Amino acid sequence: MKILDWYILKRYLFTFFMMLLLFIPIGITVHLAEKIGKILENEVPANEVLVYLLDFTVYFAHLLFPLFLFLSVIWFTSKLANNTEVIAFLSSGVSFSRFLRPYLIGAFIVGILAIILGLYLAPKASEGFNDFSYKYFKKGRSAVVNTDVFRQINDDEIIYVSSFDVKNKQGNNFTLEHFDGNELKFKITATTIKYIEKDTLYRLTNYVKREIGENEDKLDIVRRKDTLFEFDVDDLIPVIYAAETKMYGDLKQFIAKEEARGSSNVGRFKLVLYRKWSLPVSVFILTIIAVAVSSIKRRGGMGVNLAVGICIAMVFVFFDKIFGVMAEQSDFPPIIAVWFPNFIFGILAVYLLYNAKR
Repeated sequence: MKILDWYILKRYLFTFFMMLLLFIPIGITVHLAEKIGKILENEVPANEVLVYLLDFTVYFAHLLFPLFLFLSVIWFTSKLANNTEVIAFLSSGVSFSRFLRPYLIGAFIVGILAIILGLYLAPKASEGFNDFSYKYFKKGRSAVVNTDVFRQINDDEIIYVSSFDVKNKQGNNFTLEHFDGNELKFKITATTIKYIEKDTLYRLTNYVKREIGENEDKLDIVRRKDTLFEFDVDDLIPVIYAAETKMYGDLKQFIAKEEARGSSNVGRFKLVLYRKWSLPVSVFILTIIAVAVSSIKRRGGMGVNLAVGICIAMVFVFFDKIFGVMAEQSDFPPIIAVWFPNFIFGILAVYLLYNAKR
C-alpha cells in the first residue's frame, strides 16, 4: 500500500472508532438517565446494572453500526475536501476509483468486525439486554407469544390455544389433532389446559376426544382429565426475542423448527437471520455513498455534507424499519425486506459514484 492508502485508511478507521467511543457513552448516559428511576425503584444490584450496561453497549453499537460508519466517513472526507486534499490527490493523476480503494479496504475490515459482532457478540448481549429489560423495565408485559398459538409439535400432531397465561401456565380453547399421513385419526379439545409443574402433566377441563372411525366416530368426554403430551410449555410459548439470542447455526435450526410448527413469528426470526449478512454489505454501500457525497468541496463547508449525510442516513433507517415491520406483520418476504434497502441504496451509490468521477 502507498502513503495515500495508509493515510486514508488510518483516518477511516480512527474516525470510525472515535465516533463509537464518543457516541456510545452518550447513549449509555441518556439511557441510564431514562431508566435510573426504575433501577432504583426495583433496587437492582450494582453488578447486574454493570452487566446490563455492557450488554447495552454491544447491543447499541450493533444496532447503529452502519450509521456510525456513514457519519464518520462523511466527517473526515469532508475535512479532506475542505482542506483541498482531495483535489490535490486527484490533480496528481490519481483516478477517483484509485482514491476510493483505501475506503473499500477500510469497509472490508469494518465489515469483518460487523460479521463477528452479529454472529458471536450481539446474540449474547441481546439476551442479557432483553432479559434485564423485561425483568425490571417491562413488568406486566409478556416476552412470549401467547395469543393464537398454533404449533406443529411433531410430524403427526398439531396443537392450538387461543390464549395462554404465562404466569399461571394455563391456556384457553385447546385443540390437538393427530394425523396419520394426511388422514385425521383423532382430535382432542378442551376449554382450558393447565400445566401442573410438580407432576409434569397437563390438566384439561371439558375434555373431549373424538376418534375417527371408518363407519362412526368414538367419543370420550370427561369433565377433567390429567394427561401427558409430547410438548412442553417452552415449545408452546416461545420468547419473542429468542432469535436475537442465538448463534447463527442455532438460529437456522430454530427457524426450521418454528416453520415446521407453523409459528406466526417466522418472519421476525428470518429478519434477524438475514440481517447478519446484509449489515456487512450495507457497510460497503454506505461507504461509497459517503465518499461520493463528501469528497466535493461545497460552499457551505462540512455542515452541508453532514446535513446531506444525515438526511440519507434517516431515509436508510426509515426504509429498513418500514420493510422490517411489513415482514413481521404480514406475508411480505423477509429476505426482500432486509435486502431491498441495500438494493435501493446500492443503485444510489452507483449513481453518486458515477457523478463523482465526472
